[in-house]
Amino acid sequence: QVQLVESGGGLVQPGGSLRLSCAVSGSIFSIYHMDWYRQAPGKQRELVAAVRSGGSTNYADSVKGRFAISRDNTKNMAYLQMNSLKPEDTAVYYCHAHRAAYDYWGQGTQVTVSS
Repeated sequence: QVQLVESGGGLVQPGGSLRLSCAVSGSIFSIYHMDWYRQAPGKQRELVAAVRSGGSTNYADSVKGRFAISRDNTKNMAYLQMNSLKPEDTAVYYCHAHRAAYDYWGQGTQVTVSS
């Protein structure tokens, strides 16, 4: 059974930074494409950033230039570095691993950007 565990969320002031981590266990991490999604209250879950198994990345327009996704296949970890945070970045952030018919989600970590 594949398990994803996020960490690193919290309360931060506008303009601050946070680094989210996603630990993956139970399978061969390197074959999965990894994404970070977020869901704000009353809104649909949206894709924030993605890194494919080969290392290519893409970002939502709203976070380009501020967020950076990365992965470490030696540690079975995915990361989301978030800089210049804004109140509108407040949401629960979810880690997502997928490939072909396989699809796994973490439990989410809360990020609150507020003064």
